[in-house]
Amino acid sequence: MKAGALALCLIAAPLAGNAAPTLSLPEGAVESGGSVAPMEGFALPVGPWTNGELPTRAVQGQVTRTAWRIEGTETTMQLFAALRSQLLEEDFTPIFECQASACGGFDFRYAIHTLPEPQMHVDLGDFLYLSAERQAATGPEFVTLLVSRSSQQGFVQLSRIGAAETRPIAIARAVAAAAKGQPPSLAEALERDGAVALEDLVFQTGSSQLGEGDFASLSLLADYLVAHPGALLTLVGHTDAEGSLAANIALSEKRARSVVDRLIRDFGVSPAQLAADGVGYLAPRASNLTEDGRRKNRRVEAVLASPR
Repeated sequence: MKAGALALCLIAAPLAGNAAPTLSLPEGAVESGGSVAPMEGFALPVGPWTNGELPTRAVQGQVTRTAWRIEGTETTMQLFAALRSQLLEEDFTPIFECQASACGGFDFRYAIHTLPEPQMHVDLGDFLYLSAERQAATGPEFVTLLVSRSSQQGFVQLSRIGAAETRPIAIARAVAAAAKGQPPSLAEALERDGAVALEDLVFQTGSSQLGEGDFASLSLLADYLVAHPGALLTLVGHTDAEGSLAANIALSEKRARSVVDRLIRDFGVSPAQLAADGVGYLAPRASNLTEDGRRKNRRVEAVLASPR
C-alpha cells in the first residue's frame, strides 16, 4: 500500500529527545470526522460479544476519535494489516482483535462507539477491529482501530485513550477537509445523484424486518425531510440474484416498507413524504457471480423525487 503524506499523531507532546510516533495513511485518505472528550472513562473491548454482553476493561484518559475515508481499491484486510503493523512498530501490544462475525457482528458493532455516518461507515459483514496498549512516557496509552469499506471507499476510525494531548484532533479539522474534496454528505449525495444507498441498514437473517439499531442514515434522511417538507422519498429495495424474480421483488419491497415504517415510527417522518417499492435483482451494482457482489447488491436505496 502506497503511503501518502497524511499522518496521525498518536501523542502530540513528546518529551525531550523523543520523537512523536505517527501512523501513515495511504494516499487518497481524507479526514472525515472526529471528536475529543477530555479525561473520561472508556470501556475498552477485550473480547467478542458473548452471552448478551461485550467484555470490556475500564481505562481512563482523554478520548480522541478520528475517522478517514480512503479512495482506492485496497481491501479491508489490506488497510487493517498496514495500520496494525505500524501500531506494533510503535510498541503497541494487541489486547483483542477480531473480524466481523467473529467479533459478534451486529451486536458488537452497536456496542462500540463509532462516529456517525457519513463520517464512519461500517459494513457489518466486512470489518476488522483491534484494541491495543503500550506504556508511554506519559503513562498507559490505549488505541482502538476499526476498519471497513463500502463498495467505493475504505473507512478507518482510530480512537486514542491516554494523557491529554497538547494538540488534540479537533472537529474543525474535519470541516476544513470538506473544502479539500471530502466526499459529500448524505443530503448532498441525494441531491447530486438523485439516490443514495443506505449502507448501514441491517435486516434480521432471513427476514424482511429491519433490525433494531440507531441507524445514522435514517436520522439523516429524517433531518433532510424535515428541512424539505415538499420532498418525496421512495425507498427501493434490492436483492441478490438467488431465488426467483417474483420472490426477490416481494422480499425487496417488504424490506423497503420496513424502512418506511421505521422512519415514521421512530423519526416522526410524515407518511405523505414516503413511498416504498422493490425491484429484486433487476438493478445490480456488482456481479451476482461472487459472494462479495451479492452482498453489495443486497441494499435499500433512498430515491429523491422532485419537490412538490
